[in-house]
Amino acid sequence: MLDLCRVSVRYRDVRALTDVCLTLERGQLAGLVGPNGAGKSSLVKAVSSLTDYSGTVTLDDRPISTQQQRIAYVPQRSQIDWHYPISAKNAVLTAQTVKMGWWCGFSAAARAIAREAMERLEVWNLRDRQIGELSGGQQQRVFLARALAQQADVFLLDEPLGGIDRKTEQIVRELLVELRDDNKLVVVCTHEWGDELALYDRLVLIDGHIIADGTPQAVLTPEHLARAYGRGLRLVGCTHPDDAPTAASTPASAAPASVSTVAPIAPSESPTREHS
Repeated sequence: MLDLCRVSVRYRDVRALTDVCLTLERGQLAGLVGPNGAGKSSLVKAVSSLTDYSGTVTLDDRPISTQQQRIAYVPQRSQIDWHYPISAKNAVLTAQTVKMGWWCGFSAAARAIAREAMERLEVWNLRDRQIGELSGGQQQRVFLARALAQQADVFLLDEPLGGIDRKTEQIVRELLVELRDDNKLVVVCTHEWGDELALYDRLVLIDGHIIADGTPQAVLTPEHLARAYGRGLRLVGCTHPDDAPTAASTPASAAPASVSTVAPIAPSESPTREHS
């Protein structure tokens, strides 16, 4: 069980998260949704001990800071230095340093784990390529293979489906479900909308604090979305087009609350807000 109690994150004069209380269970696929700058990335960075925070984060009732080997974190691709001179295989092998340290070398067992992870993500054939030479989808799969090779209990993925090809998207979705079914806790920061969110067992809607937490159907209501994205929200798409008004012009208060109706166009959402 991953438990966050009154977790707050501040960057200089900007408060990214305020008093977040959240409990997540293993065997669960959870999506973090909300506007740009809502604090989604800050939340997973706090769990990964990659940013300072106040409050407490525990895993199975022990401080998360003492259990980072159980946490696999995949950042947004924009945060990775793709010019770094490392091959895809060696990038995946670095996952083993969490357990072995940097100076021990890689055992035959570690190399076998890395190969198995790369084969699962269908990137073993790219093992000798420098990471910057790969396509966006291939890069994402290499770093997911690295997370898989860590053999963690908790997987924190920041926008793993952003800017990737259809093949990679299918592989990633299958992996997320497999990890959940293998009793892992999988937490995904996502900007997906519509029926794609039905993949998740649970959604947490955030805008600096938790607005709603529950099933996709319970979270993605017009009222909750208006609180996160502003009252100018419009919803696009409709599960029952024969029964509903034209979705592109339907006000939030009249739109049906189903997963496939939700695709916000929010004038209040600004890409200039810091630290999503």
